[in-house]
Amino acid sequence: SPAVLLRGQVVRLRRGSKQLGIPTANFPEQVVDNLPADVGSGDVHKMVVSIGWNPYYKNMKKSMETHIIHTFEEDFYGEILSVAIVGYLRPEKNFDSLESLISAIQGDIEEAKKRLDLPEYLKLKDDNFFQVPKSKIMNGH
Repeated sequence: SPAVLLRGQVVRLRRGSKQLGIPTANFPEQVVDNLPADVGSGDVHKMVVSIGWNPYYKNMKKSMETHIIHTFEEDFYGEILSVAIVGYLRPEKNFDSLESLISAIQGDIEEAKKRLDLPEYLKLKDDNFFQVPKSKIMNGH
């Protein structure tokens, strides 16, 4: 199936990242509502993304949280993030402890690392979607 391509400005979400030790880049609500990658430098990285209501945190609003599988030197709030979603790992579910949630996410990250090494996904790094000049980008489009 074709990749789902999303682009938007990175906003803060005050939880999860510090508690889980798994930092995420989050999109504004209007980007998530219209649902059908390094930031700044233009590099492309592997990532996992959670889209849904995060039952463990009892969200009232659907969110999209992107964990980029790369260590960044600093935060990049306000930068434009482009995301290509190319596969599905598992449905959302609740967890009985923070530890089991962290363990599941770490497993997702390891699985994604392996899958994203497949040639059909590696070639996406060169897709035109990731070549858009910043001046042409509007938030949420």
